[in-house]
Amino acid sequence: MADYSSREEKRKAQKGSSKNKGKKKSGKSLFKRIVLIVFLLGLLLLLGGGALFAYYAIKAPDLNEEDFIDPLSSEVLDMNENVIGRIGAENRELVRYDDIPPMVENAVLAIEDVRFYEHMGVDAVRLGGAVLANITNGFGSEGASTLTQQVIKQSVLTPEKSLERKAQEAWLAFQLEREYSKEEIFEMYVNKIYYSDTIYGIRTASEYYYGVELDELKLHQAALLAGLPQRPNAYNPYENPDLAKERRDTVLRQMNNHGKISEEEMQQAIETDIMDGIVDRSEGSGNERKQLAGTESRYDAFIDAVIDEVEAEGDFNPFEDGLKIYTTLDPEAQTQVENVLNSDTISFPEDMNDEQSQAGITLLDTKTGAIRAIGGGRGFGEEVKRGTNHAIDVRRDVGSTIKPLLDYAPAIEELEWSTAQILVDEPYQYTNSDVSPGNYDGQYLGPITMREALYDSRNITAIKALKEAGFENGKEFINGLGFDVENVYESSALGSSTPTNTVGLAGAYAALGNNGTYNEPHSITSIEFRDGSSIELEPESETAMKDSTAYMISDMLKDVVEPYGTGPLAKIDGLPLAAKSGTTNYDEKTRNDKNIPDNGAPDSWFAGYTTEYTAAVWLGYPTYTNYLSPQERQVSQVIFKEVMQAVHAGIDTPDFKKPDSVVEVEIEVGTSPPKLASPYTPDNKKKTELFIKGTEPTAVSKEFVAPDLAAPSNLQANYDADSGNAQLSWDHNQEGDDDRSVEFEVSYSVNGGDSQPLTTTSDKGLNIEQVEEGSSYTFSVVAVAGDQKSSAATASLDIGQQEEETEDPAEEETPPEEENPEEIPEDDSQNDQNNNGGQDGNGDGNGDNDGEGGTDAPPAEEEPTEPAPEEPAPEEPPAPEEPEQPGNGGDDGTTDGAANES
Repeated sequence: MADYSSREEKRKAQKGSSKNKGKKKSGKSLFKRIVLIVFLLGLLLLLGGGALFAYYAIKAPDLNEEDFIDPLSSEVLDMNENVIGRIGAENRELVRYDDIPPMVENAVLAIEDVRFYEHMGVDAVRLGGAVLANITNGFGSEGASTLTQQVIKQSVLTPEKSLERKAQEAWLAFQLEREYSKEEIFEMYVNKIYYSDTIYGIRTASEYYYGVELDELKLHQAALLAGLPQRPNAYNPYENPDLAKERRDTVLRQMNNHGKISEEEMQQAIETDIMDGIVDRSEGSGNERKQLAGTESRYDAFIDAVIDEVEAEGDFNPFEDGLKIYTTLDPEAQTQVENVLNSDTISFPEDMNDEQSQAGITLLDTKTGAIRAIGGGRGFGEEVKRGTNHAIDVRRDVGSTIKPLLDYAPAIEELEWSTAQILVDEPYQYTNSDVSPGNYDGQYLGPITMREALYDSRNITAIKALKEAGFENGKEFINGLGFDVENVYESSALGSSTPTNTVGLAGAYAALGNNGTYNEPHSITSIEFRDGSSIELEPESETAMKDSTAYMISDMLKDVVEPYGTGPLAKIDGLPLAAKSGTTNYDEKTRNDKNIPDNGAPDSWFAGYTTEYTAAVWLGYPTYTNYLSPQERQVSQVIFKEVMQAVHAGIDTPDFKKPDSVVEVEIEVGTSPPKLASPYTPDNKKKTELFIKGTEPTAVSKEFVAPDLAAPSNLQANYDADSGNAQLSWDHNQEGDDDRSVEFEVSYSVNGGDSQPLTTTSDKGLNIEQVEEGSSYTFSVVAVAGDQKSSAATASLDIGQQEEETEDPAEEETPPEEENPEEIPEDDSQNDQNNNGGQDGNGDGNGDNDGEGGTDAPPAEEEPTEPAPEEPAPEEPPAPEEPEQPGNGGDDGTTDGAANES
């Protein structure tokens, strides 16, 4: 009992205790309410889920025995919805349950459904444990569906992933377990499952891959067959031995986890080579891999791509789901591609080490990314028998075809470079390395434009462009074009560590021809399931770059196929085409170990596009160390040209349209930063380049200035005594690149007096009227262009006093001359009283006159002359008069039109 010092203390203590008890009771009450609410919500969800499950179950199809016997083949249709082939025709040998060895059954159940004999079609424990198993034992170690559910999925339902399908799958699996024994269900599964290469059933797979019956299989072989069905093509040991080994080892670990094999047995099987016991089905073995059933050989390469794409889209099996697959195939284009690859007119590289050279081609629709044709190789689908598809399966570095994508396009995108950007082509050494890359010709060109650097495929400038743009920017840019590049280095600028296939390269280049929009290459438009439902497959489409970047790269790549570019053999007259060549190299060790010459290369690439089609070509040998000579590498251009020429026949293909974001500017070559060409820039120093709008130059180059203006030449002054007029004529020649408009200022002086302006004319001649006899004139002509004047050309003309003729009384009196005579006609006759001079003022007396009009000659003061001997004295000369301006001049001394153009 507690002790209190007073009643008051006791009352306070009891009061506090009462309050605490109330609080505890209140807390318990809240907790009970929360539990009740959660229970009720759970009950509602359970009831709702049960009702929904029941609703879906009612809609489930009925089970039919025939559904569990044979799978349905899938139809493949071209772009015109015509059937071009069928996938999954039967290639099967059935096996009874009693003939299946326990080791094989244990392997299958360990990876597919370890509690198969314990559940009634749906394994509740498996549903919860699948996530944990995948985390602890590796992805793929355990799936969520039971073996029974897989039989239902493959036999009755569509592969669609939805809550409705999962509910129906579970319900039908329960029904199947009620109608069939576990042994019968297991037999259904192993007889109908697909094992790649058109092989169905585990017995057929055992004979195909190992050449033995099921009871002759070794542990590691049984494990491989048990793991194949999850991803049959991916885990095919002929196709992907490394992936096949990973899957086989996962099966072995699961068998050990569930006590089916010992640790020692597991380890021994894991250490066994994946190809141990595998039947040799290589090309030329006489026992090649199975061909696609029900297809024409010329479509096999394309259908390979279709199969890969169907499987990547989801839980679909084109070999047994009975699908209708609508594709993008253009059968005419496919035929043309096959014809080119098997042409006798193309000089393919010779066989090397008993191996035939090969090529792969992908043809896309530039605007949509739809795959129109795939060339899998020379003889693909015939001699090759579904061997390596060189358009899809060959993934190698792409050489210089990477330069527009990784180096120059990011520089335009990030730094707003123009096509006139100057880069210095010079000796270079990689950062923190003693490796010094060079150019294909061993030369360095010094400062050159980005345009020249790209069309001539210079290596040093490409590295510099990538560094300027930034490695991260380059990586982000190229991965936006469908590549999967993890790291970018200086050597990446030349195509190192950037592997892809012809499909991927064509997809990236198509974005350049599609105003910068990237469409993921695709071969399928829709899939229809056997119940009539279908799905539309929308390809990925993203803006990968600005339209200005795409256009500027395209414009530069058009130069590649010109005679000065690296791809002239691909040029097609009249077809606007942008393209790029690419060549890879060996590392020094490989080159030395295999005695490969310095000019030998493993791969030759060529990719290009129009506004209609994009094509990418790979050329080389299946064996990496078999090499191409420089001459043989050119064949990729020929293949490209033949394909593109064929598919563009009869099609009006527009050129690439310049967007409003780009402006064309005529610059002066060699200016950095670029400057506008001046009026005096020689034509061979002018070049039209592209600039992003707002970045174009405004400064004019001052490298070239106006040439000195040449003086008039061959100036001649003639006097016509009959008309009393003087005539001037001259020549003037400008330099070939000087197109300025030139006029001529004519001035004169009389008897050594001051020079006075006469007129300005654009012609090379002048007719001057009413010159004074007995006067000495000096004429001066100066060429004028803008504010520049030439030196003067001068000519002198002395007009002697004419004798007065004695009138003959018998003759009629000559009427007096009019005060204002009309312009005289052109007179080309010589005058024996003239004195004409050239630029030095010395006349030869033989000048011609082309003038049609006249200008009044200035009168001059006449000096008295001594009378000639034995001749009558002349009349007394008139008193001197003040000389007047020629013509009808104003106060400024210029004429008002009396001088006439000749």
